[in-house]
Amino acid sequence: MAQTSTTIFHMTAFRSNALLKFRTPRVSEPPKAKPLLNLNLNAQNYVDASMIKTGFDPNICRSNFLVKNFLKRGELSQARILFDQMPHKNTVSTNMMISGYVNSGNLYEARELLDTMLDRTEVTWTILIGGYSQANQYREAFKLYAEMHRWGTKPDYVTFATLLSGCSDMETTKQAVQVHSHILKLGYHSTLMVCNSLLDSYCKSHRLDLACRLFKEMPERDNVTFNALITGYSKDGLNEEAINLFAQMQNLGYKPSEFTFAALLCAGIGLYDIAFGQQVHGFVVKTNFVWNVFVGNALLDFYSKHDCSVEVRKLFDEMPELDGISYNVIITSYVWDGHFKKSLDLFRELQITEYDRKQFPYATMLSIASNTLNLNMGRQIHSQAIVATADSEIQVGNSLVDMYAKCGRFEEAKRIFARLADRSAVPWTAIISAYVQNGFHEEALELFNEMRRANVSPDQATFASILRASANLASLSLGKQLHSSVIRLGFASNVFAGSALLDMYAKCGSMKDALQTFQEMPKRNLVCWNALISAYAQNGDGEGTLRSFEQMVQSGFEPDSVSFLSVLTACSHCGLVEEGLQYFNSLNRNCKIVPKREHYASMVDMLCRSGRFNEAEKLMAQMPFEPDEIMWSSVLNSCKIHKNQELAERAADQLFNMVDLRDAAAYVNMSNIYAATGEWESVGKVKRAMRDRGVRKVTAYSWVEINHKTHVFTVKDTSHPQSGKIMRKIDELAKEMEREGYKPDTSCALHNEDEEIKVESLKYHSERLAIVFALISTPEGSPIVVMKNLRACRDCHAAIKVMTKIVGREITVRDSSRFHHFRDGLCSCGDFW
Repeated sequence: MAQTSTTIFHMTAFRSNALLKFRTPRVSEPPKAKPLLNLNLNAQNYVDASMIKTGFDPNICRSNFLVKNFLKRGELSQARILFDQMPHKNTVSTNMMISGYVNSGNLYEARELLDTMLDRTEVTWTILIGGYSQANQYREAFKLYAEMHRWGTKPDYVTFATLLSGCSDMETTKQAVQVHSHILKLGYHSTLMVCNSLLDSYCKSHRLDLACRLFKEMPERDNVTFNALITGYSKDGLNEEAINLFAQMQNLGYKPSEFTFAALLCAGIGLYDIAFGQQVHGFVVKTNFVWNVFVGNALLDFYSKHDCSVEVRKLFDEMPELDGISYNVIITSYVWDGHFKKSLDLFRELQITEYDRKQFPYATMLSIASNTLNLNMGRQIHSQAIVATADSEIQVGNSLVDMYAKCGRFEEAKRIFARLADRSAVPWTAIISAYVQNGFHEEALELFNEMRRANVSPDQATFASILRASANLASLSLGKQLHSSVIRLGFASNVFAGSALLDMYAKCGSMKDALQTFQEMPKRNLVCWNALISAYAQNGDGEGTLRSFEQMVQSGFEPDSVSFLSVLTACSHCGLVEEGLQYFNSLNRNCKIVPKREHYASMVDMLCRSGRFNEAEKLMAQMPFEPDEIMWSSVLNSCKIHKNQELAERAADQLFNMVDLRDAAAYVNMSNIYAATGEWESVGKVKRAMRDRGVRKVTAYSWVEINHKTHVFTVKDTSHPQSGKIMRKIDELAKEMEREGYKPDTSCALHNEDEEIKVESLKYHSERLAIVFALISTPEGSPIVVMKNLRACRDCHAAIKVMTKIVGREITVRDSSRFHHFRDGLCSCGDFW
C-alpha cells in the first residue's frame, strides 16, 4: 500500500535523525581538532546543546551538523568533500552520507560507503535496504538483508517494514515467506506496522491466500490493514470481496481514508458498475474527502475507465486542487478515446506548470507516437524524458522500445531495450509485436525463443503476438506447440490468448481446431465472438459468418465496427450482395457506428466482384473521403475478371497517378488485361512505365509445411532436392487430369508465346509444385494445406479441383484474398471470384 510505504519511509527517517542526534560514542578520549568551518550563533547553540545531551566529540558533532545541512540543500558533492576531510567520524556521520546517496538515487556509492564501515548498526543496513526497495531492486534488498544476518546485526521492526515494502510482484513471494518466519522468530508478529507491511507484500505478490490467513491471525488491526486487503482484492479482480470487506470495516467503526476510496473505486472499475462508482462519489462528498486530490484522481480514473469523457472533464475542471497525476489521468483518458489533439493540448498545458516533470505522462504520449507512427513526435518526447531523467523509468523505457519498434527503427529499439534495468515480458513483447506488425514473422519467432532462453515468462500479450506470427506463416505445428505453452502457463482461460489461438487455427486452415478452441473458452467477450466471425469469413464460409454474427447478438453482445467488417468481407467473397447491402445500411442506422474507410472498401470490392460497377462508382462518389489504393485495386481486379477494359483503364490511371504505391500490382494487372486481349503494344507501354517508376513485380511463391519444416516454391522452381520426383508426378497428374476433362486456360499464361509453351508454363505454377510435393511426402488420404503470397490464377483453381477428384484428398489453398477448400472436385468459394 502507498500509505504503508510512506509510513515506513518517515519512520526510517525519524529514527535515523534521532540516532544522528543522540547516539552514544565509544568511550575514548576525543581528539582535539579545530572546526572545519565557522558556524553562526544559532548553529553553535544547537551543537552545544547536542554535546551536553549526548557527550559527543564536539568536532564530530559540528561536522555532522554541517554535512547534514549540505545534504538538506541537495549539495551532495560538498557534503562528501566535508565528510572526507573529517579527521574522525562516527557511525552517524557515515549513515548520513549513505542516506544522502540513497536519496539522490546513487545506490552504487551508498553501497561502496557501507562496505567501508566496520561499525554497522541496524539503521545503516535499513537505510540502504530502503534505497533498494524504493528503486524496485528487490533482489539486492534481500541480498543485503541476508548479509545483515551474516554480519550479526539484529533487524528491528523498521528493518522488516522497509524490506517488505520492496515485495511488489509474484517473484518476491518466496522471500516474503522467509521474512515472515524471521518476524515470528524475533517476536515482531504482534507489531502492527510489521504485520501491515507483510500483509501488503502478500497482496502485491498476488498471494491472497497468505494475506487472508495473516489478516485473521493479526491481534490488532487498523484502517491501513483493511485498506491493504481491500486493495489486494480489487487488484486481483475479487471486487465483490473488496466491497464486502469495506462494509465490514465500516461496521467495526474504522474510518475510511483516501486509500480506502481509491481501492473501492478500483473495485468499481473491475465490476464495470458506473452506479456503484457514483455511490462512492456521493460518500466521498459526504465524508468531505472531495477536497483530497488523491481521491479526486481516483474518481477521475474511475470515470475515464467507464468512457465517461464528459464527466472526466467536468470533474477535472471542478477539482479544487490538481497535481501531475490529475493531468496524467485525463490525458490518458483522451488517448484511450482517440482524442489525440486534446491530449496534446493538455500535455502542452502541463508543461508550463511547476509539477515534477519526471512524473509527466511520457509513456502515454509515446503511445500516441506509436499508434500514429509519428517518429518525429516520438523523438521529441524521448528528448523531454531524457531531460527530466524519466527515460530510466520502467514504463517510459518500455514505451520507447514500443515506439521505435512500431516505427520500424528496430536498431534504436534494441539499443534502448539493452539498457533497460528490468527486462520483463513487456519490452520483449513490444519488439516481438512490432516485428509481427511489420511482417518480420521469422525474426519475431527468433526473438521469442531468445526471450525464453533469457528465462523471461511470456504473458498473454506475448502469446497473442507470437500466435499472429505463427498464423501468418501458416505453421500449424508451431501453433500447436504454442497452444501447449498457453495451457501450461495458465493462459488458456484468458480471452485474448484464446482469441489469438482461434485466429491462428483459422489462418492455418484448420476450422475444426478453431471451433473447438471457441467452444472450450470458459468466458467469451466481444473479442472472442469477433475472432470466430472473422475465422468463418477468412475461410469463405458466408453462411457460418452470418450465423455466428446473429448468435453473438442473441448472446447479448453489441457488434462493433470489427464485427461488421468481417461480415462485409464474407459477403464480398461469397457473392452475398443483398445481405451485404443490408448489413452496411444497418451499420449507421441501427448500431450508430460510423462506417470507416475499410467498410467502404469491402462494399466496393463486393459490388465490383458481382459486376455491379455503376453502384460501386456511385458509392465511391458519395463517400466522405477519396478512394484509396485498396479501393481502386479492387475495381481493377474485378474489371480483369468481368473484362471491363474501359473502367480498368480509368482505375489504372488513378493508381498510376498516386504518389505512393505499395507494389507493382496495378501495373501487372493492367498489363495482364491488355495481354488477355492480345494488345501486346499496350503491354509493352505499361511495362516501360513500371520500369520508369522503379516499381518491381512481387515474385509469386507458395509454401507448405511438412514434418515441421517449411518448403518454399516459385514458378518453374527446380531448386528443391526432390525436384525430379515433383516434375515426374506433375506430368503423371497432367495425363490423368486430361482424362478427367481438364483443359488448360491459356488466357492465364500472359505471354506472347505459342499455345504449347503456355500450357507447359501453367503446369509449374508455385502452388501446384507445393501441392505435388505434399502429395509425394505425406500419407495417402491426409489433408494438404498450401499458402500463396499472391492471388491464385483461374487455371490453377480449376486444376486443383480436378486434382482432388483424382487423389481423393482435401486440399486447402490460402492465397492473398482468402481460403479455398477443395474437395471432390468442388471449391468452398463456389467459383465466385
